[in-house]
Amino acid sequence: MTALSTRELADLVGGDLHGQGTRLIVDVAALNGAGPDQVTFLEGAAAEGKPRTNAGAVFLAEKHRNALGPDSTTDLIITPTPLDAFVKAMLHYRPVAATPTIGISPAARISPTATLGHDCHVFPGATIDEHVVLGDRCVIHPGAFIGAGCRIGDDVTIHANAVLYPKMLVGHRVIIHATAVIGADGFGFQFQNGQFVRIPHTGTVRIEDDVEVGAGTTIDRAMIGETVVGAGTKLDNQVMIGHNCRLGKHNAFASQVGLAGSVTTGDYVRCGGQVGVADHAHLGTGCSVGGKAGVHGIVPDGEDYHGYPAGPAKETYRIAMAVQKAPEMRKQLRVLEKQVQELQSRLAELDVLRVHTPAA
Repeated sequence: MTALSTRELADLVGGDLHGQGTRLIVDVAALNGAGPDQVTFLEGAAAEGKPRTNAGAVFLAEKHRNALGPDSTTDLIITPTPLDAFVKAMLHYRPVAATPTIGISPAARISPTATLGHDCHVFPGATIDEHVVLGDRCVIHPGAFIGAGCRIGDDVTIHANAVLYPKMLVGHRVIIHATAVIGADGFGFQFQNGQFVRIPHTGTVRIEDDVEVGAGTTIDRAMIGETVVGAGTKLDNQVMIGHNCRLGKHNAFASQVGLAGSVTTGDYVRCGGQVGVADHAHLGTGCSVGGKAGVHGIVPDGEDYHGYPAGPAKETYRIAMAVQKAPEMRKQLRVLEKQVQELQSRLAELDVLRVHTPAA
């Protein structure tokens, strides 16, 4: 790690410095926890309030130049993309550790029928079963299991204790994090004669290029055919993808999203945490589904759905606001009911008087 002046830091990210430029910065930090020798960033909702920081420097956009107030002594580095600048700085101060050059450990179990590409690293305790094909520059961490007949592309990293059942297909530059399970049987049963009978699952999983699979995530094999995770898709920890699902390209699913069997998605679909999607539903290209929503049927292309059952965001917000007002509305209704009863009583009294009053 090399300390940089705020002038050098601005040059590193291509930003416009507003400050003396001589202050030394030694690390990155979050906005609230940054000290005078650290750099942070400011954007989004945090910039719209009254942010406070003790950071020595802040990356921020031109429109937020005055966000820290007139008394701030923090050096400002103006950039159109503060987060991107922050990431560049982070990689300077905290470079990604190089993969240990362990080679092929003699403590790994590798079938003699497996084929390994050039410059692979296989850690102790990993298992590579029969007829596996591993591309170039792959890294297989301790305890990982790669079942018979799997086909894995170049530059793939499989972390500790991840499991690939037999005959899985993995593209290039894929990252599979610890304890992920690829290719377990789907949840497929028939109820016959008073009991559940398993339906055999003989298909596979195909993970396309540049996918990242989070820790503890599970992707079930297809009953017949393929369960597909499209190129560039990012799955957070503890995501569940059911059998025969077909995900488009560049989807992003937060933790605890669950897709039942045969769900399909378009490209660039986003799901917040704990979204549940019923079997055979479809999420259209470019749509987003808010956290904890429950989806049945079809989410149209480009739509923003929330709630349960999931519906257009504006509509579900209106319903939520109405529900919040329900207790007060109930009180008002009781008042109105009482007033109506009093009016009805008075009208009845007037009717009685009218009946018994002699005509003039």
